[in-house]
Amino acid sequence: MLSSITPLGERGRASRWSVTVTAHVIGSAAGGAVLGLVLGTLGQLLTLVLRPVGGPAVLLGAAVVVALAVGTVAAEAGRWRRFPSWHRQVDEDWLHRYRGWVYGVGYGAQLGVGVVTIVTSPVLFLAMAFMVATGGPLPGAVLGAVFGTVRALPLLAARSVTTPARLAGMHRRLERLAPLGRGTTGAWSALVAAASVALTVGVVL
Repeated sequence: MLSSITPLGERGRASRWSVTVTAHVIGSAAGGAVLGLVLGTLGQLLTLVLRPVGGPAVLLGAAVVVALAVGTVAAEAGRWRRFPSWHRQVDEDWLHRYRGWVYGVGYGAQLGVGVVTIVTSPVLFLAMAFMVATGGPLPGAVLGAVFGTVRALPLLAARSVTTPARLAGMHRRLERLAPLGRGTTGAWSALVAAASVALTVGVVL
C-alpha cells in the first residue's frame, strides 16, 4: 500500500496524492467507527446479560484482554506467527480502475474495519476487545474511529516520495524502524495486560 499511494505513484495515475490520502484517512476512520459501533453495541448487550454474574464476568473479561495482550507480545517477538486471519488484500486493480479518492476511501474503509483484510498482528483483536469493553455504541464508535485514523497515518510517511530513489529510501527506513515498531507494540500490550490485572483486582476486591 505504501509503495503504491505515494506522490510519485499518484502523479503517474493523474491523481493528487493529498486528495487520495485524505480520502484514505476518512475512509479508515469511518471503517473503524463502524467496527466500533458494532462491537460497542455487542458490549452493551453483554453488559446487560452478564450484569447479574458480577465479579466472575469481570474476571472473564480481564482474562480475555490479558490473553490477547500476551498473544500480541508473543507475535511481535516472533514467537507466535499463526493467528486467525483472512487471506485477502485490497484489490490493487482499483488503482487503475477508479479515481484516487475512490480507491482512497475504499482501501481506507477496508483497512479501518481491519478484519476484512490480512491481520498482521493480534493487536487488532486487542483493540476490538477494548471496543467491546466500552459497553456502548457511541464510545465504541469513537474508539473505532481513533483506531481507524491511527491505522491510516503511516501513509503520511510517503509524502516525500517523488522519485524512484526516494521510494527505495523510504522502504529502507521502514525496514530499519520495523523492530522499533514491534517493540513498542509489544511493550504497550504488556502494559495493557498489567493494567487489566491491577484494575480487575481492584474491582473484585
